[in-house]
Amino acid sequence: MNVTRSRTLPRPQDMTSAQKLMVFVLSMTLFGLANILTEVLPEFKVGPVELSVSYLAFVPVVMVSLFNPLYAALGAPLGEIVFVDLLMGNFSGIGEVEGYLQLATGLYVAGSLVRDPRRKWQVATAAIIAVTIDKGIGGMVDVAKVWIGVEDAEYVEGLPESILLLEGFAFTTDLLISGVLFGAIPAAYLAARLYGKIEPLMGMRPRDPNEPLADRARPSAAFIGLGVFLMLGSAVLALLEAADVQFGVWEPDFLDQYGPGFLWIGVAAALLVFGGIVLAARAVARESRQQRKD
Repeated sequence: MNVTRSRTLPRPQDMTSAQKLMVFVLSMTLFGLANILTEVLPEFKVGPVELSVSYLAFVPVVMVSLFNPLYAALGAPLGEIVFVDLLMGNFSGIGEVEGYLQLATGLYVAGSLVRDPRRKWQVATAAIIAVTIDKGIGGMVDVAKVWIGVEDAEYVEGLPESILLLEGFAFTTDLLISGVLFGAIPAAYLAARLYGKIEPLMGMRPRDPNEPLADRARPSAAFIGLGVFLMLGSAVLALLEAADVQFGVWEPDFLDQYGPGFLWIGVAAALLVFGGIVLAARAVARESRQQRKD
């Protein structure tokens, strides 16, 4: 990386509104493409437990490790909603907000912990933390649904408390598959390799471990309170969905009607948005260079 050039770029905390929007949309688009891929990956079922790739966690983890963690975290979960749920005709309404809040919170906290993306252990830890927060909150909400009585549980014969066992097993498999195999390992490698190569293309300086990270999560009472509020909010939305309270549901299910080939519609839409981001990034970088010359 050209050190002189990187010093002339604006610091991450000095990002313009256009650059924040680019990070948001880029994160949304890349994670949307990743989720389209997971739609065709095989799933296995062992009794009542499903073994599958929930999502390719390394994609959003790399984004929150390299760019502003707040805007990257807010954009990534929206990619699944836009390019998979809405375009594929499988949008469950308020239930989608639950998953959005959980994953966005996990990614935001994880990205805030990465000071130097070149340190692989920091990025790997961030991936595990992101999946732990997302799936941990989701598991607790699932248990609450059963205890409150709005959803039936799948029990193992002879184990009356097996709901806890099943949720614990599901959490462990998700952590190993999505958090480690498709999260920590590829994210640690990619973040180190991409560091300093993508940010200048968008007119930004790479993250500097010696400078304060912009918009990072802080271990303050206010942030912890906000996290608890969001967790309770996602739980309430999940309980409402389980109680058949439907709002904003749109489920024509195009995949069942037209088959897996319909996924190419989502791919085309995501690539179109990605192309727009590339053009916008080049324009912003050109304008930034012009301003530095002046």
